Amino acid sequence: MASLIYVFVGGGLGSLSRYGVARALLSLHLDFPLATLVANALSCIVLGFLMSLSFKETLSPEYRLLLITGFCGGFSTFSTFSGETFSLFNDGSLFYGFLNIGLNIIVCLICIYLGLRLGE
Repeated sequence: MASLIYVFVGGGLGSLSRYGVARALLSLHLDFPLATLVANALSCIVLGFLMSLSFKETLSPEYRLLLITGFCGGFSTFSTFSGETFSLFNDGSLFYGFLNIGLNIIVCLICIYLGLRLGE
């Protein structure tokens, strides 16, 4: 039961953080879903850092559930990325659709690497 609480609390905090990023970037009025990219990139930096700690066994199983499964799972979202990309394609914005795919993959992989290096 405690495991569920860790994931629940972490997921809630991650979701609230994603909402905060979206609200903060709303004023930019972009045709591109920047908030999802930023949330995914930040989540990947955090995830990479936490993975590094986990590899060194300095992150307890409870903190892994709270932060990796819960927070990072709630903060980043593949479903939002997929829905926004589909909407871009559906609206005829092929350039932005493919840009969104490319940037999310490349930026998030770089951010995982940066997070791992931060944790060293």
